[in-house]
Amino acid sequence: MRILLVEDEPGLIVTLTDRLVSEGYEVTSSTDGPSGLEAAATGEFDLVLLDVMLPKKNGYDVARDLRQKGVSTPILMLTAKGETIDKVLGLKLGADDYLTKPFEMMELLARIEVLLRRSHERAPQQPNGEFRFGNIGVDFRRAEVTRDNSPLELSAMEFRLLQFFIENRGTVHSRDDLLDAVWGYDAMPTTRTVDVHIAWLRQKLEENPRHPQFIQTVHGMGYKFVV
Repeated sequence: MRILLVEDEPGLIVTLTDRLVSEGYEVTSSTDGPSGLEAAATGEFDLVLLDVMLPKKNGYDVARDLRQKGVSTPILMLTAKGETIDKVLGLKLGADDYLTKPFEMMELLARIEVLLRRSHERAPQQPNGEFRFGNIGVDFRRAEVTRDNSPLELSAMEFRLLQFFIENRGTVHSRDDLLDAVWGYDAMPTTRTVDVHIAWLRQKLEENPRHPQFIQTVHGMGYKFVV
């Protein structure tokens, strides 16, 4: 597995690189935002460890630009900021998880393992990496969605939620199931988060969001995707 470490603290670069290599990962490092963005945009890495406070371009902007380019590589943000709003901002801009400095190495390794496992479990099963329903087209390789052949702007989490629904279509999922499968163990642990993201998806995908055709509510149980 190849990990891109985007970090500007020399001591932390050495410490993290040595430990990750000892765990069997191949590690490449970048020390500022622009070089990190350029390296991550190649799509050659299995995971990006991304510091927030970087020279020239901060981690939030790097994460946002990567997702806008259609790069779906998992991003684990490293931040000295512990405020909830900072964490939510990172997740909203496309990060998959966050870890506040200082952190325990074992926790970092556990989160990396979870993100890598989740990423590979969600590899699209469609032979050509594409799926269509109604007037919606989904390109899993490019992480792009179109409606009537026009691009739709989906956040990284909206795209992952849609991909999970497509790959598990016809199955009823509770809110807790969706939180665990899409957001992970403790990224944003409220069932209200699921409802909000589903409402956003319906607004973008459904002809009539009040009476959805594809993302249906199963009262008392959760949601299912029907095509």
